[in-house]
Amino acid sequence: MPRKRKKISNLGKAISASVPKCIPVGAQLHCDDNSGAKVIEVIGVVRYKGRKDQFPSAGIGDIVIVTVKKGRPDVRKTVEMAVIIRQKQSFRRPDGLRVKFEDNAAVLVNESGMPKGTEIKGVVAKEVAEKWPKVAGIASSII
Repeated sequence: MPRKRKKISNLGKAISASVPKCIPVGAQLHCDDNSGAKVIEVIGVVRYKGRKDQFPSAGIGDIVIVTVKKGRPDVRKTVEMAVIIRQKQSFRRPDGLRVKFEDNAAVLVNESGMPKGTEIKGVVAKEVAEKWPKVAGIASSII
């Protein structure tokens, strides 16, 4: 019997910048919300289409499947979904401005794109705010 796939909203919405996909499977990211997770590891990229022997990779605004490596005991070793909000690799915005952050970070979300935490400690890229308005709503600042 085939498995029933979960419906994830907002995956088809495009962002304005040309973002390189530079966070591969196996990368460890900071979790910047107050959901209890501190460090998360990417184990999959949702809707990634690649080729043989190539690691799936994601960029800003992409949704990834992660496992929690460090955090509260009730959250550790669980498989969650997350949205990438910052990346170290620079990307270009349509006005020609190049933007890069000092770390790679993500926030945990559920299947419908609602954040699990109630606040985001760091800054969020403007492209994430375009694609995920609920994540932008709890962000402290948007750059």
